Amino acid sequence: MTKVGFIGLGNMGMPMAINLVKAGHDVSAFDAVPALLEQAHSHGMITCGSAEEAVENVEIIVTMLPNGEIVKKVFNEIVPVAKAGTTIIDSSTIDVSSAKIVHKQGADAGLGCLDAPVSGGVGGAEAGTLTFMVGGPKTAFDAAQPILDVMGGKIVHCGEGGAGQSAKICNNMLLGVSMIGTCEAFSLAEKLGLDQKALFDVVSTSSGSCWSVNTYCPVPGVGPKSPSDNDYKPGFAAALMLKDLMLSQQAADESSMATPMGAHATEIYKAFVDAGHSDTDFSGIIGYLNEMKRG
Repeated sequence: MTKVGFIGLGNMGMPMAINLVKAGHDVSAFDAVPALLEQAHSHGMITCGSAEEAVENVEIIVTMLPNGEIVKKVFNEIVPVAKAGTTIIDSSTIDVSSAKIVHKQGADAGLGCLDAPVSGGVGGAEAGTLTFMVGGPKTAFDAAQPILDVMGGKIVHCGEGGAGQSAKICNNMLLGVSMIGTCEAFSLAEKLGLDQKALFDVVSTSSGSCWSVNTYCPVPGVGPKSPSDNDYKPGFAAALMLKDLMLSQQAADESSMATPMGAHATEIYKAFVDAGHSDTDFSGIIGYLNEMKRG
């Protein structure tokens, strides 16, 4: 049994923490929302009144928080009270610069720090099959591996501090671009009178094959069950895709890298979210694209 401090019990954090409890670990949890603490208590967690209390005398700390500013704020609270040698796994998806800042802060205090964003959504969090993209020292990665194995199905050590966040935003930039391309292809097929199941059968086994088609097809009834078969309920919300795309463009700006497709995907998803679809699955953008007129 490992003593784990868990901070951030939202849609992803709660099932991740529950899986740690089910695996026999002693989980001290904190979230700013009282109702989530009540839920955590009902699942066998020790609920705490502050982030500082949650990390006292633990061996591993897991954070799952909304953005880089909140991550930095929480690190300012927990780093001074965490005992030397503790490993912090930050599974938030944040900008690379903030990840590197908290890595240094933790290392200077004698803590092992990992940036370990995830892919797999709420379903993966509940099933314990998340993919973790991990950046940080090998010693910290080795210490965290047993805990990561409980929450994930695929654990990849991507490199030093910030590498996990880099992998996450590059992956999701590609995902955003590929989903838009997939939606355009199926929408054009429909306009041309082509049966969409026929197109799926072709593309899924041809050169256009990709995850957005084969696993997460945005057209209902033509592929494996996906949010398109559930009225585009997320899944992975469009607002979260926009967040990741914006992080990719921040990183591109900081590294002076041209990403024209990523930039255009960001613009399209921003328009989709601004049109009131922030809580729609990101594959639901197919309906928005269908309404657009060719210029």
